[in-house]
Amino acid sequence: MSKKKSSRNANGSGTIRKRSDGRWEGRYSLGFDPKTGKQLQKSVYGATQKEVRQKLTQIESELDLGVYIEPNSMTLAEWLNTWLKDYIGNVKPATVKSYTDHVQLNIIPNIGRIPLCKLSTATVQAMYNKLQREKGLSPKTIKNVHGVLHRAMTQAQKMGYIRDNPLNAVTLPRIERTQITPLDDDDLIRFLQAIKGNPYENVFFVTVFTGLRQGEVLGLTWDCVNFEQNTLYICKQHGKVKGGQDYVFSSLKNDKPRLIMAASGVMNVLKKQKALQEHWADIAGSSWNNEKNLVFTTEIGRYLSNQTVYLAFKKIVKSLGLDAVRFHDLRHTFAVNSLKAGDDIKTVQENLGHHTAAFTLDTYAHVTSRMKQDSADRMEKYLQKVTA
Repeated sequence: MSKKKSSRNANGSGTIRKRSDGRWEGRYSLGFDPKTGKQLQKSVYGATQKEVRQKLTQIESELDLGVYIEPNSMTLAEWLNTWLKDYIGNVKPATVKSYTDHVQLNIIPNIGRIPLCKLSTATVQAMYNKLQREKGLSPKTIKNVHGVLHRAMTQAQKMGYIRDNPLNAVTLPRIERTQITPLDDDDLIRFLQAIKGNPYENVFFVTVFTGLRQGEVLGLTWDCVNFEQNTLYICKQHGKVKGGQDYVFSSLKNDKPRLIMAASGVMNVLKKQKALQEHWADIAGSSWNNEKNLVFTTEIGRYLSNQTVYLAFKKIVKSLGLDAVRFHDLRHTFAVNSLKAGDDIKTVQENLGHHTAAFTLDTYAHVTSRMKQDSADRMEKYLQKVTA
């Protein structure tokens, strides 16, 4: 049995000794128990005396600065499960499922066993690299994983479980911006010709001239259509529950309802849609059931499937040789045409329902840049005229 050795740290921060198992132990004081008056001591361990002395010096420094946090045995997995249960707040069911999926599928299997207080930036960075390299997750998905873990660790920091949030120093993979492919004037004309007589003609027409998201246009209800004021109140969307089969109404992407002043041509199409529904209801009789009061339905009043509408759209654009165009590009087409028509960026932002005008500017920077160049060219022509 090895003889125990004991020494006093140079700055008096604690006692160091060598244990019988070969490890070095450093003991430090957290003060005195107010009830018993006994000294509260804790220990740190290391393979060498130098390692333990460094740990004690760090702890003593944190105690002097008042930033010391006593280590606890809670694992990251235990904290994440507690956070999901008690601390994520009043978020949408889809958001709860998204958070839970990232925690259970991506975070806990990789680093869940690590003590919460010992989670490091390097460990998280290694996990993100692994998720991208081995699991094939996209940079955007990894950013979402990071958002969930960062939020959980921020809460842990507020509660005093950790001193610093190790995720603040993580480097995320670069997200490549999805290329938008709005329809130019010639392609838009061809598209409008191609959708004539299509079962979803009115859906496509309203979308391309209002900039609504697919879930928003399919979730539009008649009580939100004002024919007197030519306005559409966009306050919800309709679609399948993520991971489920049920189609339900849900709040907007950024929970920000908006009122759109629609063009007369759009309102005329909506009037035709209303008359079409009334015709369908007469034919269907008791089979008609539009209990959700939807603007766009099947011939018996049922909601339209997002996937069915999307596939019909893709069939049309493919026939036009526009395979790369997505349904969402109808929204981009509206935005680009609004800017080209002279709408100010704030109006475009509000019509699209973007959170900020800065986001709108960033998304359509190529359009605004071209518009600025066109403006400069017009000014140059004017300058040449008046100075000739």
